[in-house]
Amino acid sequence: MTTHREPLSSVLDTVGETPLVAVHAGPDDVDVYAKLESFNPGASVKDRIGEYMLRRLLERGDIDPGGTVIEPTAGNTGIGFAIAAQQLDIEAIFVVPERFSQEKQQLMRALGAEVVNTPTEAEMDGAIERAHELAEEIDNSVVPQQFSNPLNTEAHYATTGPEIYEALDDGVGAVVAGCGTAGTLMGIGRYAREQHPDTHVCAVEPEGSVYARFFGRETDHEEYKTEGIGTSDPSTNELFEPELVDEILQVSDRTAQEELKRLAREESHLVAASAGAASVGAKRVAERISDGQLSVPHSTVVTVFPDSSERYLSKGIYEEFETWEG
Repeated sequence: MTTHREPLSSVLDTVGETPLVAVHAGPDDVDVYAKLESFNPGASVKDRIGEYMLRRLLERGDIDPGGTVIEPTAGNTGIGFAIAAQQLDIEAIFVVPERFSQEKQQLMRALGAEVVNTPTEAEMDGAIERAHELAEEIDNSVVPQQFSNPLNTEAHYATTGPEIYEALDDGVGAVVAGCGTAGTLMGIGRYAREQHPDTHVCAVEPEGSVYARFFGRETDHEEYKTEGIGTSDPSTNELFEPELVDEILQVSDRTAQEELKRLAREESHLVAASAGAASVGAKRVAERISDGQLSVPHSTVVTVFPDSSERYLSKGIYEEFETWEG
């Protein structure tokens, strides 16, 4: 159930104000909560930046009504932008690496967007390059570029962070979130540090991702199955601010999948691997707080469950680990 109590004029009015729900996996003396972003109209956290960024781009004159938004995306951002674009009189084109969820690509098309696929081996770098090529060919177009646009971080600073603190009466000790573009964690983390400078901010990435290089750790990029978080090239993750982050935790695909299965079986959360990884990270931080290894202003850990498992069913996300297709 959302917090909305009156009829609304547009689906965009339902973006945000998602539930904050307890996660029952950590120590008894440290509360862990997750922001359930599947309650957004497009069923993911990316609905927030879709609406926020497009409204700001229109206000600034970066694009005029009737123009085209072109974005490289693994899928959820495309859905978020497509929902906002349709309501704001903007055409949408999304450039998606082939390997990513077919469910997401179908939903983008259903929302009236065009999907352009790029080779899997080119990863997100290839999608970014193709998006900018298209923007040069199409008049009145813009590439919001979620990986580098400060509006991504600003959206979470303005909405997700305040919602968390309002729900918990400012009683937040640690913020733990997966990093893809890093906008979610940076926005919440910045807001959190303004409320209390000793708030612990933790980034989560899959094993095989290389965010840890920001902290000088030598780590090799390897393929991983967890979608939506992680990076193969830190130079493209311009939003990540190391000074806002206390630590980076790596979670294996197997561990993330075990946790997403547990969340469904024991707590009725139908979430994807990125949420599984975030939950594992939040539990690890909570255990250190409980053991006295980590000093925080409040014995409360908050994380984000970015989307639903339904968009990954065709990849066997609930099947045996060996048959799960990343």
